[in-house]
Amino acid sequence: MAWLRLIRWPNLLIIFFTQLLAWACVVIPSRHFEDIPYLLNTRNFLFLSLSTALIAAAGYIINDYFDIKIDAINRPGKVVLEKQIPRRRAIIAHSAINIIALLLAAYVARQAGHYEWLLLQLSCTLLLWFYSTDFKRQFMSGNVIVAILTALTIFALILYEPAMHYYFSRFYFLYVGGKKFINPVWVLGVYAYFAFILTWMREIVKDMEDFKGDAEQGCVTMPIKWGLKRSVQLAQLLGLAAIIPLLVAAYKLCRAQWWFMGLYSLFALAIPITIWIFYLQRKAVTEHYHMASRWLKIIMVLGIGSLIIYYFQSHA
Repeated sequence: MAWLRLIRWPNLLIIFFTQLLAWACVVIPSRHFEDIPYLLNTRNFLFLSLSTALIAAAGYIINDYFDIKIDAINRPGKVVLEKQIPRRRAIIAHSAINIIALLLAAYVARQAGHYEWLLLQLSCTLLLWFYSTDFKRQFMSGNVIVAILTALTIFALILYEPAMHYYFSRFYFLYVGGKKFINPVWVLGVYAYFAFILTWMREIVKDMEDFKGDAEQGCVTMPIKWGLKRSVQLAQLLGLAAIIPLLVAAYKLCRAQWWFMGLYSLFALAIPITIWIFYLQRKAVTEHYHMASRWLKIIMVLGIGSLIIYYFQSHA
């Protein structure tokens, strides 16, 4: 149980289901548009997704490894390392998990004959290491890196599925058998964008939640350098960067008679984010920011769930 807490197993499940739904609802159906060879069959997808989840798990381990003192202040009841798992065992597990993850990704890259694709996983492991040792203690850079890494879980499917490369040169819409479809690369790109924006918002809130411990350990995070008020304002501004495209999308989807997808974008995503923006500024205490972070995670899960609606709507 201690190991599961250390690797944040609920977050790993979210990562896996994000890739699973993107693969099942966007990548696989796109194979019917053109007669193009594909790489991500069930086995290769599972290897790639497991590699992604393992890299994230190793990232959580190394993050806690270097954050023992900070976590002892911010969340003393949740510290696992040294209390239940020795630090030496954790660093060994971190290295072993990363090696397994890279081997899994290398297998898939070998199937395509493109070992250079493995640079994506190598870059992620290095970014997670330097994030834990340095970037997360710096102004804004740590937040942006985590947001980029989250978006890369979607981008990995575009990179490792050669069929997706074909659609880069195509227009926004595809016409197949007299029916209009949205370019699957555009679809995945939109989800990667929202993964980036919402994760950045959540990382800012988490820094506000950890304000006390970060300050005592000499970190220069956004709330420490800018203050809580300006940090809240940036999170709200990023929220607007998510809401505006959602409102435009909801309008256009409803005009195209994609009623279910349009209304879902409005009521399950745009309106909850709007409420969250006003909720965030109500208090400036740790418990409030913790709840704001949790609600934002729920909104992100709702966003992932919209892939199912997209699939049925586009193939109705």
